[in-house]
Amino acid sequence: MGMNVGSSSGSGEPDVMMDVNTTPLIDVMLVLLVMLIITIPIQLHTINLDMPPPSPNPPTEEPVVHTVMIDFDGTVYWDETALPNIDAVNAKMQEIGSKPIGEQPEVHIKPNKLVDYGVVAAVMASAQRNSVKKMGMVGNEQYVK
Repeated sequence: MGMNVGSSSGSGEPDVMMDVNTTPLIDVMLVLLVMLIITIPIQLHTINLDMPPPSPNPPTEEPVVHTVMIDFDGTVYWDETALPNIDAVNAKMQEIGSKPIGEQPEVHIKPNKLVDYGVVAAVMASAQRNSVKKMGMVGNEQYVK
């Protein structure tokens, strides 16, 4: 509490100021906020990937590539052929996943930037479920403004 000694009210005694000095309270709050920010651990959002070991020999022939395009309305195209539903995608992924890792063709997933993420996630989950190891996302330049 503070006193205002600069004014007089005619009775000879100064008026008592009933305001609380908030400066020390703000200082304590800022110190606590800084301590909280420092002590919170940094959260890393990581995705574990099974990466192939590096090979010193370059490949002798071009790999077989299957392009899976996902249109804005959720239609899935396998090498420019429309697939009727997700079961057809599962069948194609199972066919690729049944081959040994060295003989698996590459699967390039190219989603449209307007497509619902659930369709893309379903295609990627199908590839993971069927042990497709050579998979990649292409067409990322469409997301750059």
